[in-house]
Amino acid sequence: MTVAVVLLTIAVVLLVALLSALGAGTLARIDGASWPTACTRAAGTFAAVLALAAAITAALSPLFS
Repeated sequence: MTVAVVLLTIAVVLLVALLSALGAGTLARIDGASWPTACTRAAGTFAAVLALAAAITAALSPLFS
């Protein structure tokens, strides 16, 4: 059961990161940025969401062990 919860959590975090990156890239393109700039902003957003998820996981891990 624990493995299923972990895998579902990872899937949700990746989905949120991908959707956030898509939104950031789309907003950058609408704002007039070039394709490389929009991809850079999307990649930065994706990395930031994953870093935030890792930080939250590290902060909450003592509570569950």
